[in-house]
Amino acid sequence: MQIINQTHSQTKSNQLQTQKAENFLEIKGVSKIYPTSDGPYTVLEEVNLQVREGEFVCIIGHSGCGKSTLLNMVSGLNKPTEGVICLQGQPIAEPGPERMMVFQNYCLLPWLSVFDNVYLAVDSVFPKKTQAQKRAIVKEHLAMVGLAEAADKKPHQISGGMKQRVAIARALAIRPQVLILDEPFGALDAITKEELQEELLQIWCNHQVTVLMITHDIDEALFLADTIVMMTNGPAAKIGEVLKIPFSRPRNRRRIMEDPQYYDLRNYALDFLYRRCPHSEE
Repeated sequence: MQIINQTHSQTKSNQLQTQKAENFLEIKGVSKIYPTSDGPYTVLEEVNLQVREGEFVCIIGHSGCGKSTLLNMVSGLNKPTEGVICLQGQPIAEPGPERMMVFQNYCLLPWLSVFDNVYLAVDSVFPKKTQAQKRAIVKEHLAMVGLAEAADKKPHQISGGMKQRVAIARALAIRPQVLILDEPFGALDAITKEELQEELLQIWCNHQVTVLMITHDIDEALFLADTIVMMTNGPAAKIGEVLKIPFSRPRNRRRIMEDPQYYDLRNYALDFLYRRCPHSEE
């Protein structure tokens, strides 16, 4: 595809990013197979992917293609049946604070305040820090997502968008190397979704954390990602194709959507999902 191979001007942040480790996160020959009464069921088969440090990767594909299974293995919540996933050359064997996950349903403790939901994570990861240091970290990250004034509220007192901001603040407060997002904006209305996309990009630009994000929204992926990984259908899903996104950073939504390449890439991804790898209900 000619679009992917074209050379484009890059901002300073992009140039710095390409100098970082190309093999920061490696997924090598990964398959996931579950035993069933009807025999082995292969969810993922021979998945290979290299993610460089500071890269923003979006994974798209139809339901049942193993996207969440793959990210659960990166997080350490699940293990590959075959193959290995390495972070900075070390195999991932269990969950760890260097890899934090944000889910679509927020996963906040309802009896704790916004502040305490974040503080609990900080306290568990940084037990040797003083209480004043830990509280300062919490305040810094709540302010980062615009929730300083909501610190004392309980989850039921805030909106869905605010809950997701708390979840993102909690994840970033422990200084992870990899931020894993499983459709974090899928349950939000369109306006809130766009606001959080903008905020997430700003946070990513400031912290340069490596991001792996599942989304069903092609426009979201094109706006956020450096790389879009497109999965084939399951069972035995694989990486069908990888798109390198050429838009320079920082990104402006309107400017991107006025770029003819945007629609070429969008149509290419749609063609992959709905013609070359159409969803089957069988």
